[in-house]
Amino acid sequence: MVDGGDVRVVPFGDDAVLVELSGLTEVRALDDAVRAARATDPQAAAIVDQVPAARTLLLRVRAGADPRELPVLRWWSARSAPAADRAVAEVVLTVEYDGPDLADVARLTGLTADEVVTRHTAGRYTVAFGGFMPGFAYLTGLDPVLRVPRLDSPRVRVPAGAVAVADEFTAVYPAPTPGGWRLLGRCDLDLFDVERQPPALLQPGTRVRFTAA
Repeated sequence: MVDGGDVRVVPFGDDAVLVELSGLTEVRALDDAVRAARATDPQAAAIVDQVPAARTLLLRVRAGADPRELPVLRWWSARSAPAADRAVAEVVLTVEYDGPDLADVARLTGLTADEVVTRHTAGRYTVAFGGFMPGFAYLTGLDPVLRVPRLDSPRVRVPAGAVAVADEFTAVYPAPTPGGWRLLGRCDLDLFDVERQPPALLQPGTRVRFTAA
């Protein structure tokens, strides 16, 4: 185990380490730093997968490599260094704002439905980490006024493409599934395709904007 104050690195099986951080902002900073390192730092070449979550970052290495040799604390120290003209992908999602919970979100926030849409489309979002199913991404950057609790009783079925909010996040359901987020609208973009590389359209670090149809 390595403890660097704000960051704690612990073994996670034989081929990975789990980096524990104090919050989502720190996870995003280290996740970006590691992705940048994988493009330039030979010591990052052993990494084959990195999985951010709300307060952790999992780093898995190729067979035969020792995950304990990853210079995580060095990458953490360099997290604030400017990326060298590193392009950041942006995805624009066109939404039909006709969701069944739009009126409830307006009521809970004290806004009109049109004001909810205006605030949601004004946001500049970042994919923080993946969710409970392939292609589901937690997006940060939601207007604090739009932070509403999950439904008391989840729906049995949420349709694919449903655009939703819950707590501090917004998201799009990539496939039909049960769900408890509040639905603002829907979009038609295919968020997960096994024939695409990578299959998930919304990768951690990707910027996302919503626009009204």
